[in-house]
Amino acid sequence: MSIRVAESAGFCFGVNRAVELVERVAKNGKRVCTLGPIIHNRHAVAHFEKMGVRVINSPSEATARDTVIIRSHGVTRAVQKELEETGAEVVDATCPFVKRIHGIVSTAEEEGRLPIIIGTRSHPEVEGIAGWCSACKVFESPEELLS
Repeated sequence: MSIRVAESAGFCFGVNRAVELVERVAKNGKRVCTLGPIIHNRHAVAHFEKMGVRVINSPSEATARDTVIIRSHGVTRAVQKELEETGAEVVDATCPFVKRIHGIVSTAEEEGRLPIIIGTRSHPEVEGIAGWCSACKVFESPEELLS
C-alpha cells in the first residue's frame, strides 16, 4: 500500500476567503452573524459560535447593531437589498468567481438572452445566481435539460 500526501488540500479560494473574513471581523469585537452557515462544515461553524458569531437564516433576523457576513455562495439581489435595509453593516464574502457569475447572468438578461443554470435548484449558490436575473432556467441534470 502506498500513501501519497496531496499537493494541496483544504478549502477552495472563495471559502477560504470567507472564513478569513469572519475571523477578522469577529476579532474586532463586533456583533457578528453570518447569513446561513459560513461554510458546510460543522466544526468551522462551531468554532465561530465559540467566538460569538451566530448564524441567522433570514435578513429579518439582523438588527442595525449587527455585522452580517454574506457567505461565499452569495445571495440574491433581493436578499442583498433586504440586508442593506436592516441598517446592519454588511460584509460581502461572496466568492469573487460567484460574484462574476452574478454579473454574467444579469448582463445576459439585460441583453435579451435567457440565462441557463445547471445545478441543484435548492443549493444556496444556485439560488443566489438565479436571483441576479428575473427569468432564468435552472436544470438539475442533463436529462432534465433535454426534456
